This record gives sequence, structure tokens and C-alpha cells, in this order.
Amino acid sequence: MQKITPFLMFNDNAGDAMDFYVSLFPNSKIVSSVPGPDGKVMGGSIEINGERINTFNGGPTFKFEQGISLMVNADTQDEIDHLYDGLAADGGEEQPCSWVVDKFGVSWQIVPPILMKLLSDPDREKAGRVAQAMFKMTKIIIADLEAAAENA
Repeated sequence: MQKITPFLMFNDNAGDAMDFYVSLFPNSKIVSSVPGPDGKVMGGSIEINGERINTFNGGPTFKFEQGISLMVNADTQDEIDHLYDGLAADGGEEQPCSWVVDKFGVSWQIVPPILMKLLSDPDREKAGRVAQAMFKMTKIIIADLEAAAENA
């Protein structure tokens, strides 16, 4: 069992968010749903690649802030494009450095593992070039990171 599970409190659209996330992320499913008094889904659990996220409608008191985000490791440019573009669609908002706020207000980071590897490279000049390239991006472009790393 997962020790720490994100619990997302939505205003009144937890069911819509659950449907959206499982339609966007491969290897995902709705594990359970909680019907509200009106019959509309008011919460539940989804699983994305084996990681559980719980949701619930908490009303307008709960607001998402960028101080916390869900970070997704995306291995390929195709995966980055699919997830970043999908989360930004229909009212989502592209943010700098691989962040995106989806149409529900949840902040995500779609990050290739190569980014952290390059940023922590012992060659600090190389890492600095990669950081500068990243700061100019919204959605991460792996080829541009690699070019910055090699461009001495």
C-alpha cells in the first residue's frame, strides 16, 4: 500500500476531474467513486501507473495553489507532449519550466528524468546552460536540453 496519497479537494467537479485524468494518462483507472445525494460523483480514487490519488468535492473553500504540484516523470518527448498539451487543453494554463495548471486548477510538472540528471551534472557550466535553456521553455523539449548540455 502507498504510504502517502495525494488527496485533491475540488469545488464540485471531482468526478469530472477523475474522468479527465484517467482519459489522459495511460495505465490509469477509476478505483472507486462516491456518489453524492444528487447521484453525481462527489469523490473517489483513481490510479495512475499504480499511484493512487483520492478526490472529493469540498466546496468553494478549497482552492488549489501552485505551492504544491503533482510531478510526472515523462521519459520521451511524445509522452511530454501528450501529457503537457492534454493538461493545458480546455482552459488549462501553460506555465514556465514544465509546469502546467489544468482546467481544474491543479498544478502539474511534466518532467523528463534527463532534466534532473543534466541539472545535477558535476560540470556546473554544463548544468548552468541546461538551466538557462529550461528557464526559456514552457513545455520541456528534451532535444533542446541536450543541445544546451553539449554546446560548450
